[in-house]
Amino acid sequence: MTRGPGAETLTARMRRRLLRARIGVRKAGVDYFRGDGSDWLALVALLAAIPAIAAGTLWHSEWFAPTALVLPIIAGGLLLRPANLLVLYAASASALIVEAALFGPYDEGPDRITPGTVLVVAAVGLFGLLIAQFRSRVGVPWRRGGTMLFDLRERIRIQSALPKLPTGWHHEMALRPAGGQSFSGDFVVASRTQGGNILEVVLTDVSGKGMDAASRALLLSGAFGGLLGSLPPHGFLPAANGYLLRQDWDEGFATSIHLVLDLESGDYELLSAGHLPALQLSAGTGRWEEKAGEGPLLGVYDGAQFDPVKGTLRPGDVLMMFTDGLVEAADRDIAEGIDRLTGEAERYVHGGFAGAAWHLIEAVAKDVNDDRALLLICRDA
Repeated sequence: MTRGPGAETLTARMRRRLLRARIGVRKAGVDYFRGDGSDWLALVALLAAIPAIAAGTLWHSEWFAPTALVLPIIAGGLLLRPANLLVLYAASASALIVEAALFGPYDEGPDRITPGTVLVVAAVGLFGLLIAQFRSRVGVPWRRGGTMLFDLRERIRIQSALPKLPTGWHHEMALRPAGGQSFSGDFVVASRTQGGNILEVVLTDVSGKGMDAASRALLLSGAFGGLLGSLPPHGFLPAANGYLLRQDWDEGFATSIHLVLDLESGDYELLSAGHLPALQLSAGTGRWEEKAGEGPLLGVYDGAQFDPVKGTLRPGDVLMMFTDGLVEAADRDIAEGIDRLTGEAERYVHGGFAGAAWHLIEAVAKDVNDDRALLLICRDA
């Protein structure tokens, strides 16, 4: 059967309308999960729940307590915008007033509305409003907020992963944020360049600690990872310094140490931007030697120069880099903290440093309320 042009046009028009409707529904769902969509459906459902709970309280109060009104209030704090949440609160207050009027004075029986009931509902409402205001400011629905934080944490962890080293070399690294949190102001970026013969590692300590420094650490780790390997080694710290200056942060400084290691010869250069010195263990003498480059903090002033210090890792040698949270404390100076760190590291000289990084943090700075990072580069004997 052959259709006329009018029928074909009508069919195509209907398909376009259906397609636009599907796109609209899909976009509304995506916008909701992004924090930009409408919350009217959740508001209607929660408003309908309030009279249902009030009716249940009046009908069978031993099964439906008056404090059950906190359930839609909690859900509203997680789902609604602050303005719509106030509408929900008004409905909840009206339900409490109706229940109090029908039950009578609160001292006539155990099922009456007490001042404590009102205080509980009001307190939960206050916390719900604070949560809604936080979500509104961040722009992330509660169901996606935890996922976002998990993704950020995993991104920092992945960016801090060190590349696999050739036979004869191995590395140990441990990062411990302040206060047992999941986010740290210390991070590591690393890359093997020049055909894999050169290992470049940058250990950075961002100003602040824990969650306060985590957002800056995430931004800097991504930027530093892009700079590392795309610039000559001596150009990395000047470029990183310029990047921090352009951010114009209130706490915009950071310390950083940049290792450039030739994996064939063991020769290396260390460039420092206000960072603590690295420590090299000489297998021949069994002593630790400080290796300190010269350079100012990142993000302080433009045109800063960073002078390297050179060295060589021979078979059996170990190079240790760390942040100040590992050796600095209010009751001791940094030199004493470094002595304590090297003293603990002596326990691993004969048995090898496999798994030593985490244990050294545990032994030296387990309960320090600061971010701590430790990196060991070992050349096998």
